[in-house]
Amino acid sequence: MTTEARAAGSLAGTTVRTGRMLAAIVASLLAGACAGPVVDADPADWPVNGGDPGRAHYTTLDQISPANVAQLQVAWTFDTGDAFEGSEMQANPVVVDGILYATSPKMHVFALNAATGEQLWRFDPNDGNWSGPRIRHRGVVVTGDRVLFNYRNRLYALDRETGEPIPSFGTDGVVDLREGLGRPVEGLSVSASSPGVVFEDLLIMGSSVPESLPSAPGDIRAYDVRTGELRWSFHTIPHPGEFGYETWPADAWQIAGGANAWSGVSLDADRGMVFAATGSASYDFYGANRLGDNLFANTVLALDARTGERVWHFQGLRHDIWDRDFPAAPALVTVTRDGRPVDAVAQITKTGHVFLFDRDTGTPLFDIEERPIPAGGLEGERPAASQPFPVLPPPFARQSLTADGLTRRTPEAYASALATFNAFMTEDPFSPPDTSGTIIFPGVDGGGEWGGPAFDPETGLLYVNSNEMGWLLKLAPQSDVSLYQATCASCHGADQKGTGIGPSLEGLFERRTREEVVQIVRAGTGLMPAFGAAMGGGTIDDIVNYLETGEDVSAATLGDSPYVLPYRTALFDIFLDHEGYPGVAPPWGTLNAIDLNEGSIRWSIPFGEYPALTEQGVTGTGTDSYGGMIVTQNGLLIIAATTYDDRIRAFDKATGALLWEADLPAAGNATPATYMVDGRQYIVIACGGGKNGAPSGGTYVAFALP
Repeated sequence: MTTEARAAGSLAGTTVRTGRMLAAIVASLLAGACAGPVVDADPADWPVNGGDPGRAHYTTLDQISPANVAQLQVAWTFDTGDAFEGSEMQANPVVVDGILYATSPKMHVFALNAATGEQLWRFDPNDGNWSGPRIRHRGVVVTGDRVLFNYRNRLYALDRETGEPIPSFGTDGVVDLREGLGRPVEGLSVSASSPGVVFEDLLIMGSSVPESLPSAPGDIRAYDVRTGELRWSFHTIPHPGEFGYETWPADAWQIAGGANAWSGVSLDADRGMVFAATGSASYDFYGANRLGDNLFANTVLALDARTGERVWHFQGLRHDIWDRDFPAAPALVTVTRDGRPVDAVAQITKTGHVFLFDRDTGTPLFDIEERPIPAGGLEGERPAASQPFPVLPPPFARQSLTADGLTRRTPEAYASALATFNAFMTEDPFSPPDTSGTIIFPGVDGGGEWGGPAFDPETGLLYVNSNEMGWLLKLAPQSDVSLYQATCASCHGADQKGTGIGPSLEGLFERRTREEVVQIVRAGTGLMPAFGAAMGGGTIDDIVNYLETGEDVSAATLGDSPYVLPYRTALFDIFLDHEGYPGVAPPWGTLNAIDLNEGSIRWSIPFGEYPALTEQGVTGTGTDSYGGMIVTQNGLLIIAATTYDDRIRAFDKATGALLWEADLPAAGNATPATYMVDGRQYIVIACGGGKNGAPSGGTYVAFALP
């Protein structure tokens, strides 16, 4: 932490804190629960990520209403000063006792006066050093006297008053997330893009791990909020003797990775149950080394929050080879069945479906049917014979792509899209990946995405923003040479001496450290795109090794290492036309209201605009969107999220009619928060941009009535 930050924290701690906040902390200390909940949830606060531990994104605050929402104006802005080319900022701010806690693009944690945007303290986990490439991070946990957050593999506990690490937590305020996973993972990335939840004296959280091999297992873990001690782990890749072990090859737990709850977890404190939705196993697109259903990957899990023991589970996709992991934490909802309320769990998917389960038993509340999927695939691959699909509600995204479903924006756009479509001919949305190329539709960015749904308990409506873009996938035989030729040669030359597009790579490691080269490949720089999504950590290491040594290590070690597979990703990107717009017909993004009582779609509208097309009179296309929304008891649906038009909007939750919109300094690819301080209601959004080539930003903007 810098001297300036410490001074700011000290000043803020002595001059700005409210009496209410101090009283709450003192009360918790006297009660002997230094890290327990501060107070019972106050409707004026936004105390946790998503607004409540059940991820409903719902508020009863009603000062801002459908009648006056058009009068909203900017109340304050806070520029973190941390935006850089390609950076993102996805945090959903937490607001407790008039103080707002959030993170910046460089993963600085800060506290603001929630009424004015004035910074109270700031903590830099890198102490002023380079923070590395883009980090996707969605917020912090505030509990008792501390703020819990993670930076890469480090889980921190900060003093809520000063922003200083609390020495009694872990080692000098830090817990290493790579420890306690049951096998060595040193050198691997183990982090958490989404904050956990606090139950009693436990912080329960998922993790983010590499999607290529080698990778760490995605255990769901509970830490003591006071000491950082690991209290329990649920093995999402089962160990010998554990339920589901037989759905993997023998001893897969020692090698396999992924199956992680990267989108966070949800909590029912009254039942003492925590709910998670896991991702796919690593590597995403080829699974001959992990034959079987691969439980608990792609699974909705209900666990005992005190012990981590499994209560029930549902696997939504067996042996995933399409990166169709569950994209958001489960939403805890209450629906009506046979005239009575039923507590339930709603789970959205990247494929545009909603699964609905009884919260206690996991019994589906709408029928689920098994449908056959194509067999085959690359040598050694063995896809599951069928997959489960909910009969109701209907999908909120298109389910297949034909030539008739391609863009007709212009004749040239259609010709471009048709050429790609024919080159990547895909007979079925679940055709196995291969070396000739397939189109994943709906794409790996949804359907539903990590912002998750919002739920209105008054009406039983679940609101979901959906992406409608195809993704292109092509695998190639494992070879560092073939990887370089496929991804680098067109810009840097087959001989690495450069072209008119990219510079020479000769002498690269005399100018850059290995770490810097890895980060440039992962995050991009200048005109060079980011390859982090397309390659994954292991593949990036391979290409950097090849650039540094000239040796084709992957081909040489093929078969000698459990982490080296015979195929790797050669192409993985959005299906676009020749001008960079989606190759499928609009809408490219939608906003949907789904009736969970009846299992129907109440309304669906295009969501978002491309400004350049709007200027040409082409409107209503929708865009991809990242981030969630707020639904209010008094009739509003408030969301930013759209990638290119840099706006926040409010809709009539009953009809989808647009009631208000305002410009933002960058795209608000995050979930807004709403809260009240001194009798005034605010709506705040992180404006980080940076998705899919959009400009980056680093500003928080709060709106309120005049």
